[in-house]
Amino acid sequence: VLLDDLPLGEVTTSMTINATAPILLAMYVAVADERGIPRERLGGTTQNDILKEYIARGTYIYPTEASMRLVTDIFAFCAAELPRWNTISISGYHMREAGATAAQEIAFTLADAIAYVEGAVARGLDVDEFAGRLSFFFGAWSELFEEVAKFRAVRRMWARIMKERFGATDPRSMMCRFHVQTAGSSLTAQSVDNNVVRTTLQALAAVLGGTQSLHTNARDEALALPTPETARLALRTQQIIAHESGVTDTPDPLGGSYYIESLTDEVEAAAWSYLEEIDEIGGAIAAIDAGYQQRQIQDAAYRVQREIEAEEQIVVGVNRFTDDEKVTSTLQRIDPALEREQVARLDALRSARDESQWAAALDRLEAVARGSDNIVPAMIEAVKAQATLGEISDRLREVWGEYREVVTV
Repeated sequence: VLLDDLPLGEVTTSMTINATAPILLAMYVAVADERGIPRERLGGTTQNDILKEYIARGTYIYPTEASMRLVTDIFAFCAAELPRWNTISISGYHMREAGATAAQEIAFTLADAIAYVEGAVARGLDVDEFAGRLSFFFGAWSELFEEVAKFRAVRRMWARIMKERFGATDPRSMMCRFHVQTAGSSLTAQSVDNNVVRTTLQALAAVLGGTQSLHTNARDEALALPTPETARLALRTQQIIAHESGVTDTPDPLGGSYYIESLTDEVEAAAWSYLEEIDEIGGAIAAIDAGYQQRQIQDAAYRVQREIEAEEQIVVGVNRFTDDEKVTSTLQRIDPALEREQVARLDALRSARDESQWAAALDRLEAVARGSDNIVPAMIEAVKAQATLGEISDRLREVWGEYREVVTV
């Protein structure tokens, strides 16, 4: 239903999904197979970055070892079957939204990336065979120069990591290709029109820093999902920067500025320091299990909140320059009938499917999960037998169990 009439062999599709990334990818491939679209023509990205879920976002399901298997199974499957698919978007955005500093954002993201590359190499994949399909996802905040320096620093660091640590030789393996989204957590419920200015500054920082793609948040997202009108204004913000400002005329337009160059060095040095600490703990996964990244982000967020409350950091319209007049925006409201309709569609699907084929496919999935074969083909078989995302996830829970969060103090 979702993909009806979309030319899957011609468009690219971005999936912001993590714990269930292989299931969504399996569904996408199954639709293409049914339409006779060759798999080598499918293009897109699965976010597929499970480690940041343990650090900052919380939408994990399985223990870290099982989750890493799912990530690297996608790497291996796509290398063989979906050559145009970007297998992961390694995300710093959610850590920044949780309170990480600029240096923490890139350090913890690169630590996760190192873990993914190590996992893929351990599976027998050649680094230059898959690294060119890796991409990144960062946040953009309003500290214009620091954000530009952050993006410049992360490119230098990734190139060095891939060349020196993993022996990559293909220039594409050393490219830090990244998407940027403006900072949702910087948006304020008070004086929502101020958020347009914040988003514009943040989008400008992303472009000046060299982002390959960009998402601008709408002004009302501190209160609800955006309305069509506010989403359109967010899009127009991008378009004005792209087509009227001139900042896209040259790459790295601030390069050579003494301040930008020294700030880039400063951010990079701070990020390397965090990476060294993570290496000493035993890598990203060991550090997650020890609660290291979580504690660092919590401490940074607490410091900022204290500064805001003490008015040492100014948030316009919140702790300074507040408006006397309260303006109420028209907010997006989701019709509850949509939920009831979806439940009815799901019930109808379960009633109509072949029960024996469905049961056999889930049994096959469980057998693969208990072994070491790539699990993606078994997932494709399961979704073609009309197994739902929840049913597949539950069967894997029976095999691998669930992750329990580390409580840090």
